[in-house]
Amino acid sequence: MLGGMTASEIIDALGGTTAVAKLCAVRAPSVSEWRRKGIPPAREMYLRAIRPHVFSVEVEKRATA
Repeated sequence: MLGGMTASEIIDALGGTTAVAKLCAVRAPSVSEWRRKGIPPAREMYLRAIRPHVFSVEVEKRATA
């Protein structure tokens, strides 16, 4: 879990497996594996940098919980 959101929730918020695969220049099966094993730290940092709004929703969720 990445700060309150699961890897699957983050991937879904970013547009799904195929969209995240395109963003990260990897194949969709790799992203599917991230749903089970977690998003690799370097990929998470990249996604936070290019789509910070998705992770700001994560902060809002924690604040209201």
